[in-house]
Amino acid sequence: MIAQQTLYLAIVTAVLTQMFFVPDAPALEGLPAVKRWYYRYRIAILSFCLGTLLNMYTLFFFKSSSLLVSFSFLLVMVALLLLNEFGPFQRLGLSFKFALLSLCGLSFCATVVPMIFGQVGTAVFLASMAVGCVPMLALAAWLRRRAPERFAAARHQMLVPFGLMLVVFLGAYLLRVIPPVPLSIPFIGVYHSVERTQDGYRVSHERPIWAFWRNGDQQFRAQPGDRVYVFFRVFSPASFADEVSVRWFHRQDRGWALQDTIPIKIVGGRAEGFRGYGFKSKYQPGAWKVQIETTDGREIGRVYFDVEPVPASPRSFTVDIH
Repeated sequence: MIAQQTLYLAIVTAVLTQMFFVPDAPALEGLPAVKRWYYRYRIAILSFCLGTLLNMYTLFFFKSSSLLVSFSFLLVMVALLLLNEFGPFQRLGLSFKFALLSLCGLSFCATVVPMIFGQVGTAVFLASMAVGCVPMLALAAWLRRRAPERFAAARHQMLVPFGLMLVVFLGAYLLRVIPPVPLSIPFIGVYHSVERTQDGYRVSHERPIWAFWRNGDQQFRAQPGDRVYVFFRVFSPASFADEVSVRWFHRQDRGWALQDTIPIKIVGGRAEGFRGYGFKSKYQPGAWKVQIETTDGREIGRVYFDVEPVPASPRSFTVDIH
């Protein structure tokens, strides 16, 4: 997939650079067959490649965070995706097309550079943005040497859109709405017990059959002495060896109050994700949530549940294997 993304980014860069020098297609009569085909379909090539890249990155970002946290960022991604697919793409200016290329290039670096370092964090994100600046700056420098009389136009149509996209990424990171790719949580749930066995993790719950959308005991009936377990799986690439924080919040009159933070080291490479869990022995009745976050405070996933104290009585648990 990385090779495919690299190829598509190179194709889009080459086509847009050629369009910068030749914005209007010449008369096709008398041109070689390859050139006729290129000029006839170059807008379609751009739309296809950019659409594929935007599809990928929208999916990556969607899977890498809670929708509640990253809704605004994902809304922008989806709007640009739809505009590329269904809007009058051929009538959009070259500046907008370079803005889409810049968005895809920065998204590519934000995904790949953390895989090289094997971790996420502020320093890694800034390094990915710095790497993302290199191709566009190199292209601008090449254009300045080849056609200095066109550099003012290049600055307006290439560098300004790229700068705006860079500001968007940095602002989204500062506001913690940009998802922490390439990490994601495919599963998180609340249980009465979690036990590691040779077959996997045995999780016990009392979830009624009709509540099929819940993951475990999100309506937690707590008898005396019960612990509340939160089990999760974190997907990360094979080269990852990082740390996440399990943060427990209790709903109070003034909002969510942080009760505990548990750091857990994760190792990437498992097809179903790194499995981990945390538990609390001392807790209060009421509404709770648990958030899984990166070391720089960006949320990967969350789960809500309610704790209801009940008297001791016989009960039977359903056991699942993860």
